[in-house]
Amino acid sequence: MATLEKIRSKSVFLIIVIGVALLAFIVGDALTNGSKLFGNQTTVAKVGSQKIDITEYQRKHQELTSQLEEARKQNPQQYANFDTQILAEMAIEQLVGEKLLDNAVDKAGIRSTGNQLRFYMLENPINEKVNILIRQLMANGVQVSTPAQAYEVIFNPKRNGMSDADMAPYQRQWLAMEEETKQLIRRQTYQKLLYGTVKANELDKKALYADYVGTSDVDMAFKPFGQLDEKKYPVSAAEINGLYKQERYRFKVAEPTKEVSFIAVNIAPSSADINNAKALAAKTVTAMRDSAVGKEMRREGLVVERRQLRASDINDQAIKNYVTTAPADSVSLVAETTQGFTIVKMGKRRTELDSIMLNIVSVAGKTLPAKVLASLRNGLPADSIKRVYTTDSVVVQPKQWIQLFTTDGPTNAIAKEQLDTLLNAGGKFVVLFSSDEGALIAQVADKRAPVEICEYEEVNYEVKPSAKTISDERAKFEKFLAANNTAAKFRANAAKSGYTAQEFALTQSTPAVPRMQGMSLYFPDSRQVVRWVMIDGKPGDVSHIYESKDAKYPALYAVAVDAEYEDFIPVDNKKVKDALTQEIRASKAGDAMVKQYQPKASSVASVAAAMGVQPRNVAGFRFGRNMEVNDPAVMGKIAGTAPGSKVILVKGTDGVYAYVVKSGKKENFPYNADSYEQQYYQLVNPDLQGMLRGDKKIKNNIYKFEAGD
Repeated sequence: MATLEKIRSKSVFLIIVIGVALLAFIVGDALTNGSKLFGNQTTVAKVGSQKIDITEYQRKHQELTSQLEEARKQNPQQYANFDTQILAEMAIEQLVGEKLLDNAVDKAGIRSTGNQLRFYMLENPINEKVNILIRQLMANGVQVSTPAQAYEVIFNPKRNGMSDADMAPYQRQWLAMEEETKQLIRRQTYQKLLYGTVKANELDKKALYADYVGTSDVDMAFKPFGQLDEKKYPVSAAEINGLYKQERYRFKVAEPTKEVSFIAVNIAPSSADINNAKALAAKTVTAMRDSAVGKEMRREGLVVERRQLRASDINDQAIKNYVTTAPADSVSLVAETTQGFTIVKMGKRRTELDSIMLNIVSVAGKTLPAKVLASLRNGLPADSIKRVYTTDSVVVQPKQWIQLFTTDGPTNAIAKEQLDTLLNAGGKFVVLFSSDEGALIAQVADKRAPVEICEYEEVNYEVKPSAKTISDERAKFEKFLAANNTAAKFRANAAKSGYTAQEFALTQSTPAVPRMQGMSLYFPDSRQVVRWVMIDGKPGDVSHIYESKDAKYPALYAVAVDAEYEDFIPVDNKKVKDALTQEIRASKAGDAMVKQYQPKASSVASVAAAMGVQPRNVAGFRFGRNMEVNDPAVMGKIAGTAPGSKVILVKGTDGVYAYVVKSGKKENFPYNADSYEQQYYQLVNPDLQGMLRGDKKIKNNIYKFEAGD
């Protein structure tokens, strides 16, 4: 693997002893900080006893950053808004997975073979860096398109017109990639073995098949609990504690967690900002009529673009209506809203070719181009050139459409002088470029009808909050924080002051503050907030103001730490207490409702009438494959009930069910072992990393290595 140069920092300590007291202070301070300086100072994470060093993290983070840059080049629209705040945690997560996997690989004694290395480097590369290396070679003028071609050029440079010095850096890269690929092969081999341990036996597959083909005809009625009366179904502290003790595992946290209340103040442009934008629009119109927009006005946020577009490519209807009819040099405010404005100054309208078809002939050498040109001008068709000139020095590209304009404007694919030469040649072949090494000869084979081209200057302005608006919002927020400097006050008084306090559970693995609980979209520049919470915040503390520097959507943040816990969310946590209370109350209500409706259980219809609901018939009830029953336990009970006439009443987690299994049958579906093998794996959905991790604890220290205040 191509490694980053390790950062070595050296500290020079100059100790000047001025008396015994000062010496004792210095020695004491050195002892206090010794663990920081020489202990875990470079450990960003731990998996059990295995450490992940800062240099490993930096290398992985750089790899992910490079991959993102490459992805943005390949698909700029898809990755334009990629949130780079998640890269740090992605790096840690990948390194943790690699440590666990490599440890398992070493214990298993797995090795890679020479044949495997050749296959996975040259024929089916599994290391993305191989493709990156190929692109690097091509960017430097080395024409290779496959790993095998790249290997040939890199390790046989003289045979391919290169020097050893030219290829030496690539040789080092290649050898490093081979070492990486050996490890990737070992990991891949172990993963396949691990996948193979989760395998359905015949009984498993037959059970899944039986669940699918076995159907029942069921009549049922369902009464949801709805809002239960607290007085009718009281819940005691002892009952809550008892249930918590039984089901404490449900509230286990994977890593230390802090519950917080978070306020984001999204700053919108003020009425003064909007009025200033209107004044700027009038000023800009005047400036464009007189001459042009100067540097001083551009500094106010004006975006000026000169465009040459086909009329058919202008998407904004207001601009299109104007530039297709307006006289030259006229100026118009074509759009103005509270979000900004658009001003257009008309240039010229003209008709022009937007594409032409060329027959292109490339000829190498000093004298051969003149002979080929003479043959072409004497009537030899371009597609017949290779029959006359069989040398590799002649390459023919017939009927090549060249776009002169796209939706973004002129392509400049052909220089104006060359285009004029082609169009004025009357259909004859002409030389577009020549040197002692060869010439490029071309002929216009076809051209599309000219189109209307509109040339104009477009000025856009987007209203953003001014520095004063941001300052005013900050002052208001600071006043709120000064008056609400504890977590309890922060949470209780947010709404009264016009703020919304969102509740989140944050850990060291949280990349940033999520926009909603459980979401993977984050508030911009909010990683700094999580850092404060995890490093400095204690229960009851309120942070200072953090700021998102997004020019378009500036925001202010503050956070209060409500609670923290290491292993289990405690029973006195409001969410835990509310959940347990609701379950106990629902269980009591279920028992009471079953007792209430039991006398009406002569038929499903009579129970439904007593419940005040409509009975339903489910003709094809399958275990685990229906939407009529939400409670898995009830679903299993129905599937396991033999056909008969007895009405069965049962409480679920969401309400009370009454049902009769009228009949059962087996569908005539063929048994496919491979299909149920796959279904079993999907059903089990094994956590392979969890299998490797076992009881090893993961400690993530990355926030301690990031700058913050």
